[in-house]
Amino acid sequence: MKQEHFVQRHQPEWIAFEHWLDARGESARKARAERRNWHGLSDADMPSRYRRLCQQLALARRRGYSPVVTDRLQALMHRGHGLLYRTPVPHWRRAAQFLIAGFPRLVRAERGCMLASFALFWIPLVVIFAAIQWQPELSSSLFDPAQLMQFERMYDPADPARKLGRDSGTDVAMFGHYVWNNVSIGFRTFASGLIAGIGSIVVLIVNGVMIGGVAGHLQAVGHGDPFWRFVAAHSAPELTAIVIAGGAGLRLGLSLIAPGQRRRADALVEGGRRGALLCVGVLAMLVFAAFVEAFWSSIAWMPAWIKYTVGGVLWTLTAAWLLLGGRNLPPEDAAP
Repeated sequence: MKQEHFVQRHQPEWIAFEHWLDARGESARKARAERRNWHGLSDADMPSRYRRLCQQLALARRRGYSPVVTDRLQALMHRGHGLLYRTPVPHWRRAAQFLIAGFPRLVRAERGCMLASFALFWIPLVVIFAAIQWQPELSSSLFDPAQLMQFERMYDPADPARKLGRDSGTDVAMFGHYVWNNVSIGFRTFASGLIAGIGSIVVLIVNGVMIGGVAGHLQAVGHGDPFWRFVAAHSAPELTAIVIAGGAGLRLGLSLIAPGQRRRADALVEGGRRGALLCVGVLAMLVFAAFVEAFWSSIAWMPAWIKYTVGGVLWTLTAAWLLLGGRNLPPEDAAP
């Protein structure tokens, strides 16, 4: 092929590649900010275009084309190489980016399972709470008398100097206990989805009934104020994490019983991969909830309005994060 035909054939590719380097390759932050206004070569196509450019440079050299052509291709190749093979983003930054953007995007992508999990958890909780207000004796069918006495002692409004929500233990010791308890509940909620999703359904309903039963009993016997002050802050990340773990478990079960046109094994592997990514975010939420529960929620002398204000802020931030997080990033930037 003559040089002029070669240049004429590939010139649009070189121009598009050069424009991409000028507009998208200088600053990742600037590229993300201006991605909606960019209509040139897509970011995902850049690696394949770089490989084509290398092939074209090799052909130009082998055919003895003029330095004008080879030098131009050489310069473009060097710029592309420096961008593609630059030092990767540190692992901690990738993890932070996933938690901030990738995790909420993944939660929204599984909105069907998440809404089902939300209903399975919150409807029993609210129904049991309301039923106990109407018939307080119902709490005796959920808990034995010793458990009810323990709940009342932990949230006794007549003992304001006592730590809320606990019988004993330092804040650090209780932090470890809460982490273990929260993570074990979250893991069971997710992993039980392997039983065709039925396990996650049962765990969600049982947890909703138990939490609604405790809250309903304490409200009915006049211990509601200490209880609500205790749960106001950490309930946002903790209960939301349980719902997300349940949604991940339902996705796992759905992949097992309804694989679609994929092989059941392939669908289960994909469902497990997505569920595992969801569990990474759930783990972070549960550890944060345990920290708040151990070092903030148990404070009894704090005025109620401060506790409720902090709780409202955390509920708002949790909702905003899950609903809005990662909306301005392309999928490849939000991936773990």
